[in-house]
Amino acid sequence: MATLFARNKKEHPEPIKAEVRGQLPTWLQGVLIRNGPGMHTIGDTQYNHWFDGLALLHSFTFKNGEVYYRSKYLRSDTYNHNIEANRIVVSEFGTMAYPDPCKNIFAKAFSYLSHTIPEFTDNCLINIMRTGDDFYATSETNFIRKINPRTLETLDKVDYSKYVAVNVTTSHPHYDSDGNTLNMGTSIVDKGRTKYILFKIPPSVPEQEKKKSCFKHMEVVSSIPSRSLLHPSYYHSFGITENYIIFIEQPFRLDIVKMATAYMRGVTWASCLAYHKEDKTWFHFVDKQTKKEVSTKFYTDAMVFFHHVNAYEEDGHIIFDLIAYADNSLYEMFYLKRINTCLDEDNKLTSVPICKRFVVPLQYDKDAEVGSNLVTLQTTATAVKEKDGSIYCQPEILCEGIELPRINYDYNGKKYKYIFAAKVQWSPVPAKVAKFNIQTKEMLQWGEDNCWPSEPIFIPSPDAKEEDDGIVLTCILTSNPKEPPFLLVLDAKTFKELGRALVDIEMHLDLHGMFIPEKDLKTEAE
Repeated sequence: MATLFARNKKEHPEPIKAEVRGQLPTWLQGVLIRNGPGMHTIGDTQYNHWFDGLALLHSFTFKNGEVYYRSKYLRSDTYNHNIEANRIVVSEFGTMAYPDPCKNIFAKAFSYLSHTIPEFTDNCLINIMRTGDDFYATSETNFIRKINPRTLETLDKVDYSKYVAVNVTTSHPHYDSDGNTLNMGTSIVDKGRTKYILFKIPPSVPEQEKKKSCFKHMEVVSSIPSRSLLHPSYYHSFGITENYIIFIEQPFRLDIVKMATAYMRGVTWASCLAYHKEDKTWFHFVDKQTKKEVSTKFYTDAMVFFHHVNAYEEDGHIIFDLIAYADNSLYEMFYLKRINTCLDEDNKLTSVPICKRFVVPLQYDKDAEVGSNLVTLQTTATAVKEKDGSIYCQPEILCEGIELPRINYDYNGKKYKYIFAAKVQWSPVPAKVAKFNIQTKEMLQWGEDNCWPSEPIFIPSPDAKEEDDGIVLTCILTSNPKEPPFLLVLDAKTFKELGRALVDIEMHLDLHGMFIPEKDLKTEAE
């Protein structure tokens, strides 16, 4: 199992034909691209954390029943500087890199000072994002890298901070019906006013500005002041409904002063994150039309979460589902010195992921008694009015042990029924994939011995009538050396295997990705 994590993976830039077993749907034409860390050792230096590794993109191309695999390292500036120096010279979140020991004392001193407000990495290893006809590798810094989805070639570097004042961003944007890309970032250096900024990237530019980039037309939709000037909340995703943006300010927070001095103190940026379990978790709702935040204060108990599942509105309530933890131990378990023991049952997650549903009444009787539950829908979730007018929310528990949730994105922001997710038991590494029915609480699962699946991605069939008409794709790594890794294709309705595409190479464990239908891919000439 150790090889799943620490060993550097080879890239395979030329397409490799996969061995297809079973029957793939004839309509499945396009490219599945996934992203994740693939290189953790450079020269005689090693990253501390699995999430720090250099980004390795890989893809499965579906063409007339055949499947082709390829993989390629993102040629980021970070990758190029590290490879050229044959050591880690660019800092990542869990690994601080230091000046070349051969440099003179003045160069060292300057280097220390220049890290006070750090130049972040462009090692975009978390997800794939779409804007208009273009696709980008993303992480949580202000940089994204354009890629060619057919060849995985690395193209332009984009710096969000040139267009909007953000230092860090989420790697889980949303897409609206007009084709806009919506994302959030934190501004930590704007005249001492720390705030969370929601911004919108249009899918195209006006005809007369054809040579300009979409990013020049980026628009700040709204900004939310941080409750703490020097301790903004960490967040990995946000929620969206038809009329509202949902931002959750959790007490898992970044210490800006510590971060600014991390380089001089010889510690990592990750050490500047802390979970304050005695604090509250605050809910913010921004009205898309007015761009104003709902004035009522809604909150719940302390929790740590990374992934929103979905959200929607019903009878004056906002309903949102997310995967939450009781502490921040998940991140800790992915340090390379611990990661192999995390697959040992003696070293279990101290907090299992719980899928929670919060039900927040936006329209309620303002004269309701203190202590009364303002939720009028059929649910065990509550929202209790406090003396000061704030509303304390308690969730309904939908299920436990799922992570990396995906839905049929046609139902994003709408009432929905199904979650497709990785099934996590005692270890943070998924051993199964699951389909969970929110209404009946039924869970269908797929798993085999020595198989380790990635995030499952749902693709609707062209003639879909129901929410689960389609297929689910997931990359499967194997810890049996005699079994090659493969792409698994499941019928989304029954969760039965339709087929698999085996590739006889050493595949890497990835994080997130997207399926791009053939009609959305530019031609080779373009």
